[in-house]
Amino acid sequence: MTEYKPFKEGKVREIYDVGDALVMVATDRISAFDVILKNKITKKGAVLTQMSKFWFDYTKDLLPNHMISVDTADMPAFFRQPQFEGNSMLCRKLTMLPIECIVRGYITGSGWASYQKTGKVCGITLPEGLRESDKLPEPIYTPSTKADLGDHDENISYEQSIDVLEKHFPGKGAEYAQKLRDYTVALYKKCADYALSRGIIIADTKFEFGLDEAGNIVLGDEMLTPDSSRFWPLEGYEPGHGQPSFDKQFVRDWLKAHPDSDYLLPQDVIDKTIAKYLEAYQLLTGKEL
Repeated sequence: MTEYKPFKEGKVREIYDVGDALVMVATDRISAFDVILKNKITKKGAVLTQMSKFWFDYTKDLLPNHMISVDTADMPAFFRQPQFEGNSMLCRKLTMLPIECIVRGYITGSGWASYQKTGKVCGITLPEGLRESDKLPEPIYTPSTKADLGDHDENISYEQSIDVLEKHFPGKGAEYAQKLRDYTVALYKKCADYALSRGIIIADTKFEFGLDEAGNIVLGDEMLTPDSSRFWPLEGYEPGHGQPSFDKQFVRDWLKAHPDSDYLLPQDVIDKTIAKYLEAYQLLTGKEL
């Protein structure tokens, strides 16, 4: 049996090159404030992978994506081990585009902080009088550059995204920038409408895209998971303050309250966190993991 080693390791993901395809493994690691915590969150990797699969299937008529299979029987023998079951995705190889495609449907987080200071988010002027967590009249596209591990992504304007893309793909900057924006907003609208019907508000999210061999834009990476998005419960939603969310909020709140924790979580915080991930999966897909 051929042994595989990840050629790329992020805070949560490991990517393996298996020849003409990649295997993306979502581990049970969890990061907060750009630090990988000492605990594992059991089943978290499976939730991320299976949720991405659900959304890739749901949107494939809108735009092709990189997913081939989440069944380890379709992968090299090495991946038919317990630690890869449920949390691994066989993917097409793409030339990834160097832009994080962020779309915001509601005003929150760093966007809210910026709006309070300037009335703008990433250079986009918004209506006056918005409250924290308000729904925006139309979703806004706020791209950022992709930073290396340990660095922070940098918000850029749409015009700057053209320049970044032009530098990497001469003659294609304007075309790619427009397509990324249009796909990002269209994907968000389709999925946010669906999620709302299932009791979940998708406040904002990020997508990543790449090019296939023929130069077509293809959706890559992960899609609409609690790690790449802000999910809020529709029940109890009220603008004017922050909302509870289906993600790492428990972890962040506990770490802020315990600055000397050395990034080691108590079991009840882990249990609450995985329960939130599983609840989001069940609400969205109608299935238990």
